[in-house]
Amino acid sequence: MSNIVRLIIACVTMGGGVALCVFGFWGWGIPVFLIGGLILLTFFFNENMLIAQYYLRKENTEESGKWLLKITDYEKQLYKGQHGYYNLLVGLIESRKAPLKSEKYFKKALTLGMGMSHNTALAKLSLAGISMAKANAAGASAAQRNNSKREADVYLKEAAKDDKNKLLADQIKMMKGQMAQMDKPQVIRGGFRQQKF
Repeated sequence: MSNIVRLIIACVTMGGGVALCVFGFWGWGIPVFLIGGLILLTFFFNENMLIAQYYLRKENTEESGKWLLKITDYEKQLYKGQHGYYNLLVGLIESRKAPLKSEKYFKKALTLGMGMSHNTALAKLSLAGISMAKANAAGASAAQRNNSKREADVYLKEAAKDDKNKLLADQIKMMKGQMAQMDKPQVIRGGFRQQKF
């Protein structure tokens, strides 16, 4: 259902509730007004998004994905403030299946903006992880590795700055440790030294 239609239904229902109260039908007017308020609440917080988020917290990405698929056109079905958050949820689900494919969703989420700073930090942390994966890719050249490491470092610093409530402090610390390991020279142990005869 389009968000505009949802808003119209909410306004009509709440108006009907007020009219019933004016004519003295308080028993009907109050419940009808509350139902209208509930419909208005779903204008700002889409029920499919809330359920998808619930399943994602339970680590059930398959069920979460099913609920997000019910949103066929997020630009029409969601309030503008939820567009970035929708892309973040899609990115988090995609990152479990194909991490490199999720990059575009995290970038779009940051472009569209999100209300809460910890969501922005989560998107940047995820992008840092993707950049690190690119740096570790087998076919990457030295220049690509260095570029990906720099990118990951920038995203990590920005994520730490956006994580004002320190909700992602452990993950950021762990990723910084992994970054430090990447910079250490690799020592190959064992094997035979080639000798010239």
